[in-house]
Order: sequence, then structure tokens, then C-alpha cells
Amino acid sequence: MSGWAKKDLLGLEYLSREEIELVLETAESFKEVTTREIKKVPALRGKTVVNLFYEPSTRTRVSFEVAAKRLSADVINIAAEASSVRKGETLIDTGRNIEALKADIVVIRHSYSGAPVILARNLNISVVNAGDGWHEHPTQALLDLFTLKEKLGRIAGIKVSIVGDISHSRVARSNIWGLTKLGAFVTVCAPKMLIPPGIERMGVSVTSSIDEALKDADALNVLRMQFERDEAAAFPQAFEYFRQFGITEERLRKAGKNIVVMHPGPINRGIEMESNVADGPNSVILEQVTNGIAVRMAVLFLVSQANEAKA
Repeated sequence: MSGWAKKDLLGLEYLSREEIELVLETAESFKEVTTREIKKVPALRGKTVVNLFYEPSTRTRVSFEVAAKRLSADVINIAAEASSVRKGETLIDTGRNIEALKADIVVIRHSYSGAPVILARNLNISVVNAGDGWHEHPTQALLDLFTLKEKLGRIAGIKVSIVGDISHSRVARSNIWGLTKLGAFVTVCAPKMLIPPGIERMGVSVTSSIDEALKDADALNVLRMQFERDEAAAFPQAFEYFRQFGITEERLRKAGKNIVVMHPGPINRGIEMESNVADGPNSVILEQVTNGIAVRMAVLFLVSQANEAKA
């Protein structure tokens, strides 16, 4: 297996199968740390990680902060609304100032697709994409892959259905890249208005029938419906969406399989799935949150090691 040579993590589109597998293997070793009485290793002692978030976040930002601290790094959190961005500072200038302060890694979430790529091209320090526009959310997909492998024992050959707002979902795109590269079969399921034209070119099957999506699935990744967008009333009403696509105990029973149920959060209960499903025996949603720490520890460690090797 090849090693890790990238100073940045910008998206799963840019990673090879071997690189994705290396992240998962590294995460497995770091997960053991979370079982110790003292949940800390000195892998990034003396390093500084800056969380630069231009969009609201709870799970991802806190997960990166916990991951960095468990690696013994110093952590600085910057919320864009409380920074010089409000005074007109550009993304590149913000990044260069962070670099001048001798930070080592910038974890960025931004509403514009491609913002982490722009930053990485202009900085010598490492850049990790924590979600950019509708483009990618690579660490979410990596923790999803890690959780699936943990529950099912493998990724190659499994059947995963991704259900929900595919058009606006960076989680969907990263998961598709990761799952297909590791040999899984992927189906996307949504109202036709929420399926991007030509998504079949990413190697997925497409359906607008939830029963068809559930029929042969080993796992189900349910996405948050982004009703706040409401673009020209393109989104279905919440009740109508739940009636046609909501994940219920009855639908899972009808599928006749013990399907693993995932969700990146936050969950709109009673819209994307019933509470009985979210909290039920098929759900691995909280396990995803726990696994996110180990996966993000692995990513921070690998990009830091690669950047040191280039120095």
C-alpha cells in the first residue's frame, strides 16, 4: 500500500483507493486511544491547528477540536462572523495571516465550493476541507466509510443507498467518491428535482422510489433535507417528503433486511426518519459521531506528517 504524501485533504475525488484505506487504517489505531483512561497521544505536540469556519457547525468543529487536542496540538477556533472577514478581509489574506502566526494546519468550512483548494494553493501550511459549498465534505465521508467497515466488515461489494437532498449535498458527493473507489455499489434516491443531472456518470444508480432504494441495501445514508433553501419553491413540503421518502420502521421491516441506518446530522425527526429509527437498533448515528474523532485524528496526523516530510 502506498503512503500518504499530500499536505492537504481537499476531497475524496482527489484520493486514491489506497490513500482512503490508509486513512481508515490510521483511524483504527487512533480509535484505541479513545478507550484509554487518558485519551491523549503526543503525535502533534507543539503544532497549532486553526479551525476557520465561515458557516455554522457543531459536530464537525467540535470533532476537529477534540481530535486535535487528543493529538496534543494547540487549537484556535475562528468564527468568520467575529473575525476581520466582516471588515472585508479576503480568504487568502486571512489564510496568510494565520500562516504568519506560525499555525501548522487550517481546517476550513466555507459556503463557496473550491474555497479550500484556493487556500491550499496559496499557503505552505496544511489545509483540511471541513465542507465547502455543495462540493465535498471529505472527513464526513471518511467517518461514514469507517463506520460501515466497522459494522459490515468490508466496503467492497456492499450496497449503499443515499437518500435525500442529493443536489445540494456535499456529504453525498464525498460518500459517492469514497464508496465507489472502495468497490461499493451506490444508489441515490430523491425526488427528481433533487437529483443532479448526469450524476450517473459518478458510477451510481438513480431511483425516486424509496422502496426500490431499500430493497437490496446493506446500508442507508439519510441526508438532511435543506428546506431553508426553498429555491423557487422547488423543495417538497416536509409532510409530503416524509410520506414519500421518510425512513420508518415499517419501511425497514418491509425491506426484509437488517439495514444499517446512518445520518450526518442534524436530523429533522419526523421528516427524514422516525425517532424510532434514529434511536433504534439499526441506527449507527452516534457511532458515526464517535468515529469522527478517530478519523479526524488520522487526517490531521497524516497531513502534518506529509508537510513535515516536504519541508
